[in-house]
This record gives sequence, structure tokens and C-alpha cells, in this order.
Amino acid sequence: MNYDTLSSFAQTWGLLYFVILFSGAVAYALWPSKREEFKHAAHMPLNDDEEPIK
Repeated sequence: MNYDTLSSFAQTWGLLYFVILFSGAVAYALWPSKREEFKHAAHMPLNDDEEPIK
């Protein structure tokens, strides 16, 4: 196996790997059941009624 073959393999499958990883991250972020969890996390800095962590 020479450098050109290995490079071509890594570029092709690496791209596919990162596309799948990115698609999974986007699907997780936009999943409807996660909406309340993310909304709560987004508003945490603005909430003064919670006790600060020591």
C-alpha cells in the first residue's frame, strides 16, 4: 500500500465519517424531545432563583 492509495482511502472515508458525525449532531440538536432541555440550558445564566454552585 503506497502513500497515494492510503491518502485517497483516508480522504474518502474520512469525509464520509465526518458527514455522518455532523448529521448525527444536527439530528440530536434538532430532536423535538430535546427542545425543553436545550431551552432550560439556554436560560440558565439568566435565572437568579437557583442557588449558585459552591
